[in-house]
Amino acid sequence: MNTYHINKGIGRTVEFKGLKAQYLFIFAGGLLAVLVFVMILYLTGVNNYICLFTAGSSSSLLVWQTFSMNKKYGEHGLMKLGAKKKHPRYIISRKNLLRYIKIIPKGQAV
Repeated sequence: MNTYHINKGIGRTVEFKGLKAQYLFIFAGGLLAVLVFVMILYLTGVNNYICLFTAGSSSSLLVWQTFSMNKKYGEHGLMKLGAKKKHPRYIISRKNLLRYIKIIPKGQAV
C-alpha cells in the first residue's frame, strides 16, 4: 500500500509539481480562462482545427510563462515586483525655497 505525505510542515506554502504559492493559482485560473475561451469559440461556430490550435498554443504558452515566472521571481517575487512598482522613483518638491523660511519681525517673540 502506498503512503502519501500531504503535510509538508507548518508555515510552508502550497506546492504542486514545482509551482509555488500564487503561480499555482495563476496557472489554474489561466487554464480555466483558456477552456472558457475555446468553448466560446466552438459555440460560435469556429472551425474545430482552429479551436484545437488555439487551445494548444495558448495553454502551452501559459504553462511556459508560469513556470518561467516561478523560476525567475520565486515564491514571493510577484508580490515584491508589485510593491516595487507602487513606490515612487523620486520625491519631488516644487515649492519655492523661500516658503520654508519664516521671517519673524523684531517686536514679536517666538
